[in-house]
Amino acid sequence: MFDLSLPQALLGGASGSLVGFTLGLVGGGGSILAVPLLVYLVGVPSAHIAIGTSAVAVAVNAATSVIGHARAGNVRWPCASVFATAGVLGAFAGSALGRRLDGQSLLAAFAILMVVVAVLMLVRRDNGVDRIVRLNRGNAPALVGTGLGVGALSGFFGIGGGFLIVPGLVFATGMPMLQAIGTSLVAVTAFGVTTAGTYAAAGLVNWPLAAVFVGGGVLGGLVGARAGRVLSQRRGALTRVFAGLIFVVAGYMLARSFGLLR
Repeated sequence: MFDLSLPQALLGGASGSLVGFTLGLVGGGGSILAVPLLVYLVGVPSAHIAIGTSAVAVAVNAATSVIGHARAGNVRWPCASVFATAGVLGAFAGSALGRRLDGQSLLAAFAILMVVVAVLMLVRRDNGVDRIVRLNRGNAPALVGTGLGVGALSGFFGIGGGFLIVPGLVFATGMPMLQAIGTSLVAVTAFGVTTAGTYAAAGLVNWPLAAVFVGGGVLGGLVGARAGRVLSQRRGALTRVFAGLIFVVAGYMLARSFGLLR
């Protein structure tokens, strides 16, 4: 563990604000930037501490967001329960495996995942069909299987995994995008708590940094949500710009991991 300096605390709050702002502005994906921001901007000396600390922020942000979606009726609780339960098992296994991998290899793999997330952001589409999806014998096995797989990735990389969970839910149940987004937040919360708990038990969470990151994220999220409402007609363009930013950051991380940059 390391002692958090004042400049690092300020940069941590600013990083949290940026993540919260992007989440509020484009509706997801911002948490994928948490680990690279903590490692390369804040200066967290260990990728594992960055992952454990970001998982705390992911869990808090998702738990806050799920309340609004639940009130709006966008959460399919039976589907969420099955998906999250299976995913928690996967997150336990994924976080245990991630802690065994050396930091540079973990960051390189994380960069590859960022590319996948950016592609999912660009191809995500809503079919426009507004229908209620219910848990049944036909979709339960698919929910369990995708939950295990996405949970393992979430635990391995210490991310909420919303942009993996949403297409997973759509694939497993065919639910509309808005319901998938609301339902995914239940799983994001569960995965974040699981990952944060396993990393905290191993002493790999910097709690002061997590606190300032979460505080910055709350403020950034409020500003981002307001800006998102104002720019709602341009949200598709904003998503493409943000996906491009993720490509750039992923490229930088890969270059650093392979020693092409210092």
